[in-house]
Amino acid sequence: MRIFQSTLTLLCLLLALPVLGVLGAWLTLDTAALAVLRHQWDTVLPGYALQSLLLAGGVGLGVMLLGSALAAAVTLFDFPGRRSFEWALLLPLAMPAYVLAYAWTDALQFSGPLQTALRQTFGWRGALWPDVRSLGGAVVLFVLCLYPYVYLLVRTALAERAVQMMEAARLLGAPLRRRVLAVALPMARPAIAAGTALALMETLADYGVGAYFGLTTFSTGIYKAWLVMNDRIAAAQLASMLLLVVAVLLASERAAQRRLRFAASRSGNRQAAEAQPVRLHGAGAVLAWTLCALPVLLGFVLPVLWLGRMLWQEATQSDFGLPLARFAEWAWASLRLAGTAALAATALALALGFALRGRAGPVLQPAARLLSLGYAVPGAVIAVGILLPVGWLQARFPDAGIAAVATGTVFGLVYAYLVRFSAVALQSVEAGYARVPGSIDETARMLGSGPQRVFFRLHLPLLQRSALAAALLVFVDVMKELPATLVLRPFGSDTLAVVAYNFARDERLAEAALPSLAIVAVGLIPVVLLSRALRSGNH
Repeated sequence: MRIFQSTLTLLCLLLALPVLGVLGAWLTLDTAALAVLRHQWDTVLPGYALQSLLLAGGVGLGVMLLGSALAAAVTLFDFPGRRSFEWALLLPLAMPAYVLAYAWTDALQFSGPLQTALRQTFGWRGALWPDVRSLGGAVVLFVLCLYPYVYLLVRTALAERAVQMMEAARLLGAPLRRRVLAVALPMARPAIAAGTALALMETLADYGVGAYFGLTTFSTGIYKAWLVMNDRIAAAQLASMLLLVVAVLLASERAAQRRLRFAASRSGNRQAAEAQPVRLHGAGAVLAWTLCALPVLLGFVLPVLWLGRMLWQEATQSDFGLPLARFAEWAWASLRLAGTAALAATALALALGFALRGRAGPVLQPAARLLSLGYAVPGAVIAVGILLPVGWLQARFPDAGIAAVATGTVFGLVYAYLVRFSAVALQSVEAGYARVPGSIDETARMLGSGPQRVFFRLHLPLLQRSALAAALLVFVDVMKELPATLVLRPFGSDTLAVVAYNFARDERLAEAALPSLAIVAVGLIPVVLLSRALRSGNH
């Protein structure tokens, strides 16, 4: 067992190397590194910081207001279509932000069919609305994609006791507005903070929208420093600054989650079940229905229909038709990488979950927690964190061929995926272990079963659903992942996400529709499972 725990500890530390590699760049500050930092401070760093701050501020405010309003609408009120909106409002989770950007850019750009048709019909001239490819357009797109983080957590928090407390406030004579703003929503403050922090981490980690819209954020600056300027010192400094911001957001999210768990109470569930949401009629019902319908339409339904239209035009008007043979190659590359990473992450999570359930060593516990930080680390930081130590080792051991193994290979790419997504699998497995009583292990040991038999004959059958959920979540995340894949992928082995980005970058949006729709279709799987779990939990 000691060898098993030592091996797991070594694996966790190995997966933490990219983050440590980025931070280690500050330990070797010399005159050249200080000169690069001073040059960035005088030129690009203020712009990166300002645009990242404006983007994060706009997205944070938007997801907080929209997610909270939607959660309050479907939890505290009853109106036509409410049951359908409860799960439909999760659909934008399946839509990556960069795919949404491709769809809306094609639909709303100056030379697009909508503006062209309106100018021809009414004789108008010039641009009819601001350009989508701007900072404001990016804020709107991120809000449409990421509001479900706030919606989901706030809805869960309000479902605990909000309806019951609103009923008590009504009996005390409080008007509806005060019941919502002063009674219900304050109960969900930790959930609002946690969901907003998650959305901000996703925003800062994004590369596809920022690069496609020409934004100068930290994430796009890291790639520019590494790939365009070929300056690893500048890339490491930018990556560490972004990592620091993400660490602050992660700490705030963890603190909000702790407050959320403390505030959650099951004592009032039966009473809350007796209290009913406020029934809306007339204009109130129309307003609630419109509020819930717009995010679903703008964030999922209309973009999917537009991508389908683009795909149909490409299939019928192009002389070559759809590139089905090439699409099969892209899909196979994506499925192979996603499947390999999902199996590896799930196996590691099961082993870690079993080790942490027992008497974990003094080093394994913090090493596992260090591994859990990986999901909060942007793909750009992970890519730089892998390339930095590889370059250092290659310079000192030129004949070892380290770079040939770690970069531009399936091994290096799967390693990056494990750094980024092992935390997702571990969280799912630990949730499954939380439902397995410890007395089962004690009974098995009293009957003479060893650790190996306990795991394979007892734990594994009980963890089948958790392991499947872990593998599925990692699979979908890898299918959508763009930044690390863009840098570390093997030559000639493009994934669906990379192909969609390359087509869109070259303004070949119709050709980007096919891989984009494939990514959305795969992303629907966990959304459907999540909506089913929420519905079953409400009954």
